[in-house]
Amino acid sequence: MAEIGYTLMSEQTPARQLVDDAATAERVGFDYAVISDHYFPWLEEMGHSPYAWSVLGAVAHATERLPLMTYVTCPIMRYHPAVVAQKAATMGALTQGRFTLGLGSGENLNEHVIGQGWPAVNTRHEMFREAIEIIKELFEGGYTSYRGEFFDVDSARLFDLPDRPVPLAIAASGGRSGDIAAQYGDALVAIDPDADLVERFAAGGDGARPVYGQLAISYDPDPEAALERAHRLWRWSVTNWKVNAELPAPVNFAAAAETVRPEDVAKAIPCGADVDAVVEAVREFTDAGFTHVALVQIGHEHQREFFDWSEKELLPALRGL
Repeated sequence: MAEIGYTLMSEQTPARQLVDDAATAERVGFDYAVISDHYFPWLEEMGHSPYAWSVLGAVAHATERLPLMTYVTCPIMRYHPAVVAQKAATMGALTQGRFTLGLGSGENLNEHVIGQGWPAVNTRHEMFREAIEIIKELFEGGYTSYRGEFFDVDSARLFDLPDRPVPLAIAASGGRSGDIAAQYGDALVAIDPDADLVERFAAGGDGARPVYGQLAISYDPDPEAALERAHRLWRWSVTNWKVNAELPAPVNFAAAAETVRPEDVAKAIPCGADVDAVVEAVREFTDAGFTHVALVQIGHEHQREFFDWSEKELLPALRGL
């Protein structure tokens, strides 16, 4: 049976509500929660983007059993990998082992803010590999010095470590990133229900490792209202990920999605209150070998209704997968 998670979508939700939503997700029975780590929202209409790590500290205090995870943090530009390691180790200690560090090679949208440009994809992958090596070494304790092509670390040490090293979940979408995930990851993060990517990851390690996916839905008793909201706030997601990784600002995502129609969104996102539609969408992930699927409810104003529906109808139905 797949574990069903809840997504704390920082691009659409105020910081205090994210904390309240995490506590509610725990209460109604979600198995874990993930949080996006963004500087910008995807679209201006989404309207928010608080600092994920401050929110995580508050969520750690507001919850008791809920496993938490970044989905995902980029350790190659906006954050130096040594700083990411310290933040993640602190979260591991605060949660007493409930935290997983999700890592990815990032998007221009969030990383360009430091004014160093946006490297080519091959360069980003090499930066990502170095960053992971630094983080893993720091998690082992002791002093770390590192001299790489892209990163240097001068005699760094983490003095507050959890009892067990924080697991690393590595995001991948293709061959090169898949190889990095297979080599370094304790778990895989993927956007699409890609069975080939899951098989490639499984072949690269010993024993079963978790595979995390994510599904956006727009719950509303009124299907037309659900579709309108999904199109208004989530039309950006229908474009190709290779495009999305390169765009620098919400206005560019809006321009890229100008021709996306509501019917295009409806093909990708379950809209309305049809439990079976969500179950079948999650089944695509589980059939591809995913062990975890985190749901995103589109629209921060509609989380309470989503939680009620999830507790009474959706989660019981998903337990049958």
